[in-house]
Amino acid sequence: MEKADRYLSAGTRANTRRSYRAAIEHFEVAWGGYLPTTGDGIVRYLAEYADKHAISTLKQRLAALAQWHVTQGFPDPTKTPTVRQLLKGIRVVHPAQAKQAAPLLLRHLEQAVAWLENEADAAWQRGDHKTLMRHRRSIALVLIGFWRGFRGDELARLDIGNTQAQAGEGISFYLPYSKGDRQHEGATFRTPALKTLCPVNAYINWITVAGLTQGPVFRRIDRWGNLSVEAINSHSLVPMLRRIFKDAGLPDDLYSSHSMRRGFATWAAGNGWDIKSLMNYVGWKDIKSALRYVDPTTSFGGLALKPALNAALQPAVLGQA
Repeated sequence: MEKADRYLSAGTRANTRRSYRAAIEHFEVAWGGYLPTTGDGIVRYLAEYADKHAISTLKQRLAALAQWHVTQGFPDPTKTPTVRQLLKGIRVVHPAQAKQAAPLLLRHLEQAVAWLENEADAAWQRGDHKTLMRHRRSIALVLIGFWRGFRGDELARLDIGNTQAQAGEGISFYLPYSKGDRQHEGATFRTPALKTLCPVNAYINWITVAGLTQGPVFRRIDRWGNLSVEAINSHSLVPMLRRIFKDAGLPDDLYSSHSMRRGFATWAAGNGWDIKSLMNYVGWKDIKSALRYVDPTTSFGGLALKPALNAALQPAVLGQA
């Protein structure tokens, strides 16, 4: 059974296993519930935390409780009509707008990369290899993250052995699995070489200066300039990116790792990509997932008022009311 348990465990992502364990612990310890439970028990549990947690958190805990009951051979108490009615009522009483990361604007990407390039050149001239590595890594991170629309965990899992790059041609990344790849079939993601803000050149420059030939693409660099053999933690990307943007003179609290993905989707939509092409390129299976990342204001093109002009007209419009 040990061998079977290994494969059964591999069938569920580590993050999912951790979150499910935390949900079960919350039900039993924090709330004081008993397992197995009934539909009425689930209703009381949800009602207790309806005004304390987001609906997405409650649904995640329901999924964990459902899995526990099914795997233990008990009826699933989360699928009763009363539970479904209660969830609907929570949405009505506690409506919540889904939070989305701001899309990274192309002009902000250009500004950040220009600053990083200048700093990298200065570090090279003074022989500061540690700083040179940091900036080359940052350039590769933001350009690959933007033009490929990768999530933070996907950037952290990129491997040199699964990456093929050719200057002036393009780059391809193979990921054994991703969030949308439920069957773990793996997928290859390709991006062409670009005239400016090129992710191919950024990748080649980074692995060259770091002397990397195998292992994770993006790694931690300690304060002494030592390069780790392990990949960066995906949770460290947000503070890393915000530090980059702040140093480049950009609003550091505006963007997160998802901003690069949403920024590319917004750029693509504004440049005439249809939704099917965008889904195929980024790897979305569900059209709702794709539409969450597209800023609809880009569809107005040249007809949209510029922010400054809109602000100037607002007092006049209000005065006419």
